Amino acid sequence: MNDPLIYRILADGMLVAHFAFVVFVVVGFLLILIGLAADWNWVRNRYFRLAHLAAIAVVVLQAWAGRICPLTLWENILRQRAGQETYTETFVQHWLHRLLFYEAEPWVFTAIYTVFGALVLLVWWFGKPSGRG
Repeated sequence: MNDPLIYRILADGMLVAHFAFVVFVVVGFLLILIGLAADWNWVRNRYFRLAHLAAIAVVVLQAWAGRICPLTLWENILRQRAGQETYTETFVQHWLHRLLFYEAEPWVFTAIYTVFGALVLLVWWFGKPSGRG
């Protein structure tokens, strides 16, 4: 498997997966808030809520540990093998900078992830998921 095109396609697939993960965390949280206010039953689904809580927990723990997301690392490896440029920062920092021209120290992102994780926990507490799946 030495064809750079294959590695580029795999790296792009990893980018899409990473983007989907971020959307799940952010949009999922917004839908939980809206759904609790609108009394939507599906936002109380225990499996959905556990998956959402686990997703933000992974992000927060990685940030506290000073680790770059494995999806970013894997995408970089694939991009290197494809002969493409790689990220020099985290996935979120890279795309925020590209989309919003926003730059901040890594501790700022750790603080944002931590506050977001705390909000997810608060919503878990005040809008508990149902006992059924």
